[in-house]
Amino acid sequence: MANREKGGFWVGAAAALFYPLTWMGRSVYRGTEWIPREGPALLVMNHVSHLDPAVDAVFVHRNKRVPRFMAKDSLTRIPVFGKIMTGAGSIPVSRGTASAGDSLKAAHQALREGKLILIYPEGTITKDPQGWPKRSYTGVARLALENDVPVIPAARWGTQDIFNGYTKKFRPFPRKTVVHSVGRPLDLTAYREKERTPAVLREVTDLIMAEVLEQLVQIRGERPPATPGDDA
Repeated sequence: MANREKGGFWVGAAAALFYPLTWMGRSVYRGTEWIPREGPALLVMNHVSHLDPAVDAVFVHRNKRVPRFMAKDSLTRIPVFGKIMTGAGSIPVSRGTASAGDSLKAAHQALREGKLILIYPEGTITKDPQGWPKRSYTGVARLALENDVPVIPAARWGTQDIFNGYTKKFRPFPRKTVVHSVGRPLDLTAYREKERTPAVLREVTDLIMAEVLEQLVQIRGERPPATPGDDA
C-alpha cells in the first residue's frame, strides 16, 4: 500500500481545522477500498450540508489522499476557510461567468498531475426537502470523458442533521452518525469515443449521478421519489 500522499503546509492547516469538526459526528466509512491510494481519480459526491467539504476532506485524507475540491468560488472568499481551501489546491468554480471554463482546465491539469478531484455536480446543496440529489451540471461528464481516470461514485449522509443550510439549524447534540459509502469505479469506455454533444454529456452525467444516488440509497435504506431531480 502506498504511503500517505503529501500535501504540504496548507493541507496540514486544513487538517487542523477540519478534523475537529468531524468529532461532532460518528464517522462510518464503507467501500473505501475503491479509493485508489495513488494516481488520478475523480470522486463524485452528493451535497446536503455546508459541512460537507470539511467532513469529506477528512474522509479522503483518512484514506491517505489529498482531495482537490471543485467548489463554488464563494467558499474561497470565506475568511480563513477560503484561504486554506485555495492553499490546499481547491479549484474555485464561477458558474455562469467567462472564467467558468478556467475551472475545468485547472481540474483537467490536476488530473493529469495525478491528483484526486472531489466534485459535487449539483453545484450547491440540494433543495430537495428529503435531501435527495437534484439535477446536476454536466461538467462532471466532461472531466470523466476527457480523462481516462477512475470515476468513483460516493455518497455521504448525516451532515444535514448537524447543520441544515436552509433552516440554519445547528444541532451538534446529541451526536449524529455521518456515513460515507463508496461505490465501484464506473466503466465509461462506451462513451469515450462518442462525440461530446450536450445529449451525451447529459446522459453520462445522469449515469454517474444514478450511481451516486445508489450509494445514498444504500446508506438511507429507502428509495427516492419516482421522479427525482430538479430544485424543489
